Amino acid sequence: MKKKSLLTSVALTLSLSAVLAGCGDEASKGSGEGEAIKILAAHNQTSPDNPYQTGLLKFEEVLEAESDGGFDVEVHAGTLGTEESELVEKLKLGAVDVVVVSPGFMTQTGVKEVDLLALPYLFESYEHWESVVDGDVGEKMAELINEKSNNDFKLVGYWSAGVRHYYGKKPLESIDDLKGLSIRTQTSGVVSDFWSQAGAVPTSVAWGELYQALQQNVVESSENSYPYFVQQNHHKTDNGKFVSETGHDYTTRLLLVNGKKFDEMTAEQQDALLAAADASIQAEREAVYAQEEEYKEKAIAEGAEVNEIDTAEFIKIAEPIQEKLAKDIGAEELLESIKGLRK
Repeated sequence: MKKKSLLTSVALTLSLSAVLAGCGDEASKGSGEGEAIKILAAHNQTSPDNPYQTGLLKFEEVLEAESDGGFDVEVHAGTLGTEESELVEKLKLGAVDVVVVSPGFMTQTGVKEVDLLALPYLFESYEHWESVVDGDVGEKMAELINEKSNNDFKLVGYWSAGVRHYYGKKPLESIDDLKGLSIRTQTSGVVSDFWSQAGAVPTSVAWGELYQALQQNVVESSENSYPYFVQQNHHKTDNGKFVSETGHDYTTRLLLVNGKKFDEMTAEQQDALLAAADASIQAEREAVYAQEEEYKEKAIAEGAEVNEIDTAEFIKIAEPIQEKLAKDIGAEELLESIKGLRK
C-alpha cells in the first residue's frame, strides 16, 4: 500500500510561544538568540507502542535534525491530558504547541465541515481515505480549520487511527444484535445518530476509564481499531472479548499547531516544520497499517473472538446521515468530492 503525505502546499503554522501557560520562567528557556526553541507535542494515548507516539517521536527527530538544534521538542504521551478536549484547550491557550485530535473536537470549536470526516461508512478503503485527505478535499478542510478558528488552529497533517470495529459482550451476527446494547462512543453528532439508529445506546466514557467501565459492566460494548483497544487490554474484559468487524470508520486524526504564533517563525523554521510534519505523517500511518494485523492476531491469541459481518444494513443507515449532515452544514460539494474518489 502506497503511503502518501499531506500536500505541503497547505498553509502551515507552528506554535512558538516562549512563555507557555503555567510553565513560568522555566518555559522561557530557548527564547534567546541562538538557543533552542522549546516545543511541547502531546497526544492522549498512554501506550508507548501507540502509533501516535511513533508519529510524534518522528516529528521530534526530524524537526531537531532539520533545524540543526534550533528546536527542542518534548513529546508527551497522555501526560498533558488523556482527553482531547484538554489538549485542544491547551493548544489554544499556548500551553502546548502540537497536538493530535479527532475531527469531533474541531466541530465543537465551530468548524462543522470537519464532521464529514467522521461520518460512518464514508470511506471504503485506506486508499480511498488517503486520496481524500491528501488531495483537494484535505486542503480545503485545512483552510476551513484555519479560517473558522480565527487562526487559533492550523492543520499540519492528517494521521490515521485505523479502521474501527465493534467489540462487546456478544458478537454481532446482524444489526438486530445491537438493539438496547450500551456502546461507548460519541454521544452527540453524526456518530451518535448512527449508533442510535442502529439500535444501540451511545454512552459517554472517558478513554482512560474505559477498561474499568467494560470490566465493571458500566458499558456493554465499544468501538475502535485493533491497535488502540488491544493495547488497552479491552479485549480481555467480558464486555470486550467479542469483535465484529463492522469497519464503519476509516478514522482521521488531525495534527494541529497554533496558527496565531506563525509570525514568530522564520522561513527556515517553517521549512524544518514542514519536513518534520511530513515525516510524522509517513511514520504514523505506516505504524497504524502494520499494527492492525499484528494486534488482531494478538487479540485472538489472548482469547478474543473475531467474526465478519455483512455491513449492508449498517451502510443503509449511514447514507441518509451522510446526506443530511452535508446539507445541514452546506458541504454537499465536499461530500460529492469524497464519494467521487471511490474506486
